[in-house]
Amino acid sequence: MSDLVLKQLLKEYEKKRFIADTNFQYKKSSIYKDFPDLETINSNLNNYAIMLSKLILENNIHEYNKVKKEFEKLKKDKELTIKKLNLPDDFFTPDYECKLCNDTGYVTDDNNKTVLCSCIKQKLFNIKYNSSNIGDLNKENFSTFDVSLYSTEINPDKFKASISPRTNIENIKKIAEDFISNFDNPEEKNLLFIGNTGLGKTFLSNCIANELLKADKTILYQSASSMLDSIIDYKFGKENSSDNIYNNTLSVDLLIIDDLGTENINALKFAELFNIINTRLLNQNNHITKTIISTNLNIDNLFKNYDERIVSRLVGFYNICRFFGDDIRFIKK
Repeated sequence: MSDLVLKQLLKEYEKKRFIADTNFQYKKSSIYKDFPDLETINSNLNNYAIMLSKLILENNIHEYNKVKKEFEKLKKDKELTIKKLNLPDDFFTPDYECKLCNDTGYVTDDNNKTVLCSCIKQKLFNIKYNSSNIGDLNKENFSTFDVSLYSTEINPDKFKASISPRTNIENIKKIAEDFISNFDNPEEKNLLFIGNTGLGKTFLSNCIANELLKADKTILYQSASSMLDSIIDYKFGKENSSDNIYNNTLSVDLLIIDDLGTENINALKFAELFNIINTRLLNQNNHITKTIISTNLNIDNLFKNYDERIVSRLVGFYNICRFFGDDIRFIKK
């Protein structure tokens, strides 16, 4: 990812933070004007907080406990005043867009190291990789997921199943919801969506992406062909290639690989695909990574087209969801 893009984003963050802080100061001034006692309480709380910090450094436990009691009393007075004025609990907090980094773009990780926040990582992914792949998440989400588009007809000869397309998609939707709820559980399986074009595989992937973005997860959405071509370009040192695509593919929280089976297959791509699938299953450095793969191929064709090591990982570590029914793109029209 170019430094220029990151610098531009950080400038945008700086502007957002400035606006949030300015609005916050205006909001505080307005309420203090009408209720000066609240300003006095807040000022005293700040003073007590400074005193407590100094007393900790001085190891003055006796005085610390006295000041702490006053501090806690003031906090209760503030809470009661806020409740009396019918103000929201977060009234005295700036309205930052990202609650993790407070619109700075950076957070401190478990090793006390300053790293990019997931929010700005996602913006970088969207600019570089996702813009032409991921759909309109304002339109493609669970609130617009319409199971009525799927037939209630039970036709084993036509659909090769003993249930209707609607019951099937309702089952798959439940699997997707469980996937989201249990995302941080290493035992939760990845997802393999198989079925013909126009049955909702991409739509459901976007529904999942939408929910996980709300949970501050990073999402990388790539077609199998584009992803593998970019990685091989990097491995061979092709001009303008970058290690970002390789590293991000391995470490992003959720990797969505679309259209597996449309890429030109060769031994190099077999090796890279296996490495991606296998590495992400290992959840390295205690970092949970999950993958969604969608393909128009059925299981038999996957075994025919891909190395047994790859398919065995898919069969063993993925919930296989078979989409079937009539092409819903025509039904929508």
